[in-house]
Amino acid sequence: MTQPQADWYPDPQNPDRFRYWDGQKWTDHFAPRKAQPVEPVQPQVAPPQAASGTPPVAKAKVPMFGARNVARQQAEELEHLRAEMGRLGQLDAVELQETKARMREEIAELHRHHAEQRNALEAELADLRQRVAVTQEEDILQEIGIYQYRHPLDDSVAYRDQLKKLQARIKSMATKDGGAIQATSSWQVNGSASEGRKMVRDFSKLMLRAYNAEADNLSRAMKPYKLATAIDRLDKVAFTIERLGKTMSIRVSPEYHQLRIRELELAADYQEMLAREKERAREERERLREQRKFEQEIQRERERLQKEQAHYENALAALEAKGDTDGAARMREQLDEIAKAVEDVDYRAANQRAGYVYVISNVGAFGERMIKVGMTRRLEPMDRIKELSDASVPFNFDVHALFFSDDAVDIEAKMHARLADRRVNMVNLRREFFYATPADARDLLQELAGELLQFDELPEAIEFHQSQSARASEGDDSSDSEPAAAPGDSAD
Repeated sequence: MTQPQADWYPDPQNPDRFRYWDGQKWTDHFAPRKAQPVEPVQPQVAPPQAASGTPPVAKAKVPMFGARNVARQQAEELEHLRAEMGRLGQLDAVELQETKARMREEIAELHRHHAEQRNALEAELADLRQRVAVTQEEDILQEIGIYQYRHPLDDSVAYRDQLKKLQARIKSMATKDGGAIQATSSWQVNGSASEGRKMVRDFSKLMLRAYNAEADNLSRAMKPYKLATAIDRLDKVAFTIERLGKTMSIRVSPEYHQLRIRELELAADYQEMLAREKERAREERERLREQRKFEQEIQRERERLQKEQAHYENALAALEAKGDTDGAARMREQLDEIAKAVEDVDYRAANQRAGYVYVISNVGAFGERMIKVGMTRRLEPMDRIKELSDASVPFNFDVHALFFSDDAVDIEAKMHARLADRRVNMVNLRREFFYATPADARDLLQELAGELLQFDELPEAIEFHQSQSARASEGDDSSDSEPAAAPGDSAD
């Protein structure tokens, strides 16, 4: 058992003095407190019994020579508490109600203040979130091709010329004392101003080289949708240089920094304009290739009809020489049909808007609710459909409608306009796919072109259905038999 600690404690029998506890019992040693007598207070723990050896428990452990100060402080605290209790006890019911109401008003005011602060913070947070959402939306639009030019120009050549001029100005500022970087001129090293200027000049060159290296890398790797990120990164580089060079007041000059930001903007505009020009060139090549194929078809058809016409004219002359009037009459009818066909070919060659509007689908590749609506000037429109069913799609396209019109261009444009809200590709309008069914296309064609001679609503999709059946059969076989050995595997 641990020996209780010996020390001076308030005498439980006389609160005006201290009595010594030797660790086992009270002794006859007393020390006066020399404080204003107060009414004795019952201690929290009963005084110890000599027989049990329990140490006393008091409010405070007081050293022998500091007893007077401690006693005085306790007496003052006790008097203060008694005065406060007396004051509260003297308040009547009305005053208590007024105090209670006042405290409630103060609490309500605090609640209102906190609510206002919370509303202000929520409004600020909503504004920040909206700004972030707008920034993200701009990045997404730029990534899919909807780009806003910072410095609109006519073509990529104009952008390239502007970039050359700007880069020449940047190079001029980056040379010695060109104003690209700013620094203090009062720096000294070992009391030497010249040595200080040399050190500042060397550090300035190092900082400017690091800044230019980052700016050049951002410019070379520029993509239109990365512009905002590149500008933010260059701003951070300029801020870091200013922070690291604070002791020498080294920083990239604002004018030079703005020139390099403008260089990034022009580079992004140039890349976007170049990409659009390449896309237009590709589309123009496709149009010219289609036009060339059409002209070749016209030429072949015209040559075939002229050859056939010459053959029938020779036959007609022979029949007339024999005096076969009936045969000559039939031959003239054939010649009239050939002449009409030649006129049709000449009309098709002269009329740039005549052609076939087609509605096709590819269930195996795109599903049941997607169609393509296009136009071709070919004499044989199925040749164009076969070209679309090349190796870029897993299955051939199914034709739902082939509608000839003297103004197929207008019919196609109106079909696209009415299906505009169902476009699959909302950016490149030459991608003529729509989220629609063949029945939707049929209804629109009937409104625009009148009665349709032929329309097949259900696609055949022969290869797709055969593939589905083959896949289902393989699944059934695999559940009943061992899998086939791979090429090169040997069976035991």
